[in-house]
Amino acid sequence: MTTSARVLGDALVRLWGLSSHDRIARQLQHAGGVLLLTASEPTHDSVVLLRGDHVYDDRVVAALVRTPGVLLRASGADGAVVAAHVPGNLAARAEEVVGGAAAPDGLAGLRPATPESLVPAYQQQLRKLAPAFVRPITPETRRELEDRLFAGAYKGVTDLVTKWVWPRPARWATRLCASAGIPPNLVTLVGASLALVAGVLFALGEYGAGLAIGWLMTFLDTVDGKLARVTVSSSRFGHLLDHGTDIVHPPLWYLAWGLGLAGLWPAGGAPALGVTLGVIVVGYVVGRLVEGAFSLWLGGFSIFVWRRLDSYCRLVTARRNPNLLLLTAGAVGGRPDLGLVAVAGWTAVSSAVLLVRLGMATHARATSGPLSSWLAEADGRDRASLAVRLFGGLAAER
Repeated sequence: MTTSARVLGDALVRLWGLSSHDRIARQLQHAGGVLLLTASEPTHDSVVLLRGDHVYDDRVVAALVRTPGVLLRASGADGAVVAAHVPGNLAARAEEVVGGAAAPDGLAGLRPATPESLVPAYQQQLRKLAPAFVRPITPETRRELEDRLFAGAYKGVTDLVTKWVWPRPARWATRLCASAGIPPNLVTLVGASLALVAGVLFALGEYGAGLAIGWLMTFLDTVDGKLARVTVSSSRFGHLLDHGTDIVHPPLWYLAWGLGLAGLWPAGGAPALGVTLGVIVVGYVVGRLVEGAFSLWLGGFSIFVWRRLDSYCRLVTARRNPNLLLLTAGAVGGRPDLGLVAVAGWTAVSSAVLLVRLGMATHARATSGPLSSWLAEADGRDRASLAVRLFGGLAAER
């Protein structure tokens, strides 16, 4: 069956530099298997129709493409019809209904749906609860909608720096990049280059300059993903480059930091330096392997959203940003060697906790069956709890 799509009308207001038509076209492209048509082109077996004066959650567009026989109404009191997925023989009538020129009476047999009923609130990829939405675009709501799209691009469960320090400046930087037409992959490439520069500076013992460059790199690592999501311009290349850089550079930074310490480490302390770096690298690898094993063989999702405890641990677990805080504290205090020792100790503790949690998850899977995320279980319930407020993403979505 061939599916085509049409966008009915457009909005005068651009969101994150994109017209509504262009945004929906990109969303349809990411959904896959849909041919975007003009009004003059013939329809196919199945047709997706969307009003161009509304902004759609990416998940709503993808679900609409996958779900034939649906008449989508906007949330709220009016419940106006904003989109539909209909057989080709009903396309003309459905176009009138979606466009607001006719009542939906002649479209019997279509299932009515809302964004919330079409898409679950739990987003596994972004580790949060985020009710799906469709909103009208007006000049008065432009900033509100842009903020909502930005908040929707943020992970719910992440480290404390990304969660609480970067959002406001990242929103500003994302807006600047979108206005200037800077693509996300360029931001990622700049970040990867800065990761290399920071490593070289660490190896030279230039810790102040290296930390400044390193923190800038971590900031851009937040911006590139948000820019890709709000402009609907994610790509496989960008994803691989971003995540490949994230995995590879942290242990290299720690090794470079140790190399820079070679001349500062107390006399005769080379074996201790070697042990410290060994603990960091082995602990880092173990932690990553535990995360991969849990996702691949046990849960099918991140270990950090298995239970509330795991989400709290993710705030401070020995990943790049929390470790960079320890290195920064050591450098500021004039003891970069103690900063590295602190990273080694915290990495050992974090890896041990992850191993214990993996063991507990293995036992739970063997005795109680398939595992599920606490966020999925909290979907639509328990929204007053501290964990849901911190990690669910609901406050940012409202």
